[in-house]
Amino acid sequence: MSATATMPATDLRVTVCSRAVRYVKAGTGAPVVVFHHSTGSLGWTAALEALAEHNEVYVFDMPGYGGSERPEWARDTRDLAVLMNQAIEAIGLGKAHLLGFGFGGFVAAELATMDPSRVRTLTLVGAAGLKPREGEIMDEMLMDHVEYMERGFRDKAHFEAFFGTEQEKSVKDLWDYSREMTARVAWKPFMFSNRLPHHLDGVPAPALLIWGAADAVIPPICAQQYHDALPNARLEIVADAGHYVEYEEPATVAKLIGDFLASH
Repeated sequence: MSATATMPATDLRVTVCSRAVRYVKAGTGAPVVVFHHSTGSLGWTAALEALAEHNEVYVFDMPGYGGSERPEWARDTRDLAVLMNQAIEAIGLGKAHLLGFGFGGFVAAELATMDPSRVRTLTLVGAAGLKPREGEIMDEMLMDHVEYMERGFRDKAHFEAFFGTEQEKSVKDLWDYSREMTARVAWKPFMFSNRLPHHLDGVPAPALLIWGAADAVIPPICAQQYHDALPNARLEIVADAGHYVEYEEPATVAKLIGDFLASH
């Protein structure tokens, strides 16, 4: 993967509700907690490495994903938000910057509504969670992993530049394992909550919304819906980028987020 990073990160575990939750961290400064896509965490990518130059960045495998144990009882995105809030508390972070990508943005937004005092800032990048006023969220359960990931990029060439023409087995296994957990917690309705938009007005923290203009997974209209619902939000559209904007344009995304965090 061409956008992976080289900064060494510490691999750690914390126990939440009798289940081990894995996370890695690197950097120094204000804590930033990262929530990954529905396809799982690729670990320490270039965008996160740039962010860690001025912040202490915590990249979790959310419960049931990657190296974290699965809470078999979890059946809703809000369950993951509760568990992630407990994980943040367990490692003593207190108030933190929350950064969510795709489905992880959905989880981060849910957490912010249930515990606004936890949130220093909220950054959502191509976040799920809201039912689009126009169009629909792409259903990853209706296609194979490679097709879904490819359609998250602006074109096939950019997908292959990042993942290669033949993906590593470990990456395909991650996608497969992640899909099972996503189906457990975000199936009906798929990738949005009818409750969430009514709670967002209660999140006073500054919010940054970043969307790829060519996002074919989460319609860009959702960016405007988040902007309208959050009381203190700013919207940035990255021209030509797809859903995985942080993979395609890591420098642009890292600068947008870094400047935003530095201002708060």
